[in-house]
Amino acid sequence: MIFLVAAFLLLGVLVGPPAQLPPEVTVPAAAVISAWLLVFTARERIRRHRQRS
Repeated sequence: MIFLVAAFLLLGVLVGPPAQLPPEVTVPAAAVISAWLLVFTARERIRRHRQRS
């Protein structure tokens, strides 16, 4: 239950400001964050694959 409360608080903090920003700022910021998440995911998968071997 605490996890859900924390998730909703974090969601409110993260989604609130983009609602006030113009799309010219929000879209590039979202692209940068998405690219970082993709890189992080790829690195974690590679790291886990190497640990299993």
